[in-house]
Amino acid sequence: MITRRIALAGALAAAGSLSSRVTRAGEGAVLRIGYQRNGILAVAKEQAAIETRLKSLGVDVNWVEFSYGPPLLEAISVGSIDFGQTGDAPPIFAQAAKANLVYAASQPKGGSGSAILLPKGSTIRTLADLKGKRVAFAKGSSAHNLTIAALEKAGLSYADIEPVTLAPADGAAAFARGAVDAWTVWDPYFAIAETGEGVRILAQASEITPTNNFFLANKSTVEANPERVAAAIEALGTVAAWCEANRGAVAKSLSRITGVPLAATERTVGRIRYVIAPMTPEVTAEQQHIADRFHALKIIPRAIRVSDIVWTPPGVARSNG
Repeated sequence: MITRRIALAGALAAAGSLSSRVTRAGEGAVLRIGYQRNGILAVAKEQAAIETRLKSLGVDVNWVEFSYGPPLLEAISVGSIDFGQTGDAPPIFAQAAKANLVYAASQPKGGSGSAILLPKGSTIRTLADLKGKRVAFAKGSSAHNLTIAALEKAGLSYADIEPVTLAPADGAAAFARGAVDAWTVWDPYFAIAETGEGVRILAQASEITPTNNFFLANKSTVEANPERVAAAIEALGTVAAWCEANRGAVAKSLSRITGVPLAATERTVGRIRYVIAPMTPEVTAEQQHIADRFHALKIIPRAIRVSDIVWTPPGVARSNG
């Protein structure tokens, strides 16, 4: 039943609220990492890859769980955590709010793990049919950007839909009871929902717009202790290479971590490109395009220049452009 699957997605989201559990590793020097239960940081946590790498620096690791990007970046900005990963839109909203953070690395073209979904019985057939419809997504998330990009592709404006901004758990519930006409969401919520009775995929991110993920860090942390963040990124590069070569094991691991059925997790893992890379001019330009889109629509309060908060880890040559 779709309600059972969607409820599982809701439970997954609820588990990552701001009152998340913190795994404390003792006193002294600590790198505090925000993560979501899905993705490369979840794998790195289970493997203790970052802990192993930072041990040589005498640094411990604390992990804090979040359900999606915007609250994670709020925590980075106020200094509650030092490092974490989000999709494309959250850093833009954070920068527009003058958050104290920097881009530390990217996961370029990370996959097509998000989509616009339609509930059972929907008469919508094309993106243009979204006109006048209630479309749910998490405000300030990658799903927010995907929704707007999809409207642009269909020749529609943001004003042509009724935006319903809901966190993943609430979006899952609204979609399950038919309270919205479409739901834009990312994996594993996408993977759980897509096999529900009568659920259809209107469009996937790969058909609409490039999808990049980012690793962000507290600006004060990288200024005071750049080697900690650089070492964490180095460790993540090793984890990414392992994930690319061991997708079956990754799926089993994430299914165990999240409680999401293995079949859904395998779909999620199959849509991810596991790679950790520096911020390049191309990726920065793509992020700038998204920022300009949100500013033009007056969704963010001021224009921003993404390159102003791109940080280059020690030992990494900075690209021009």
